[in-house]
Amino acid sequence: MVFISLTSAYVFRRGLPTFDGGLNSYVRDWGSVDLPWALLGINTAILLASSLTMEFARRQAARLAALAPVKSIPGVSLGEEKDFPWLGLTVILGISFLVGQWMAWGALNNSGFYVSTNPSSSFVFLLTVTHAIHLTGGMIALIWAASASLLHKPLESRRIVVDITAWYWHFMAVLWIYVFALLGFVR
Repeated sequence: MVFISLTSAYVFRRGLPTFDGGLNSYVRDWGSVDLPWALLGINTAILLASSLTMEFARRQAARLAALAPVKSIPGVSLGEEKDFPWLGLTVILGISFLVGQWMAWGALNNSGFYVSTNPSSSFVFLLTVTHAIHLTGGMIALIWAASASLLHKPLESRRIVVDITAWYWHFMAVLWIYVFALLGFVR
């Protein structure tokens, strides 16, 4: 709902003129948005890759939970499976995305595009910072899920934590695609 509200305000404000008392007339103060598209594209690829690794972690946790009852049967061996640290890779990719966003904000500042430059710059920062805050919440959930695995919590509780975190993480990836497209289409 936050992003729908921000989108509505973004589109609505883009079309409104502002009264300039010095000129005693209405002026358009909406500036162009010249974003570091290459860096944001790389960030998008990183976030999509992290969503993929999160899905692999979710499937791995579900598979381990499903096989646990079979493994407990005496004399039954399923062989040794090598577990890949998908959650750890997702955490690294999530941190990489946030660092990439920080770099994008730095590139904007270096080009003279600040929060207070014009209304469009304020909305760009507001949308991307709000997404980053939500993604930071996802990072906390990821670290919680990874620690549950490292601390060998009960398998079913690990599966539930990973599953819930995966759904949130996928939502954050889809939401970023939305924000990225919004910034690209409504320049």
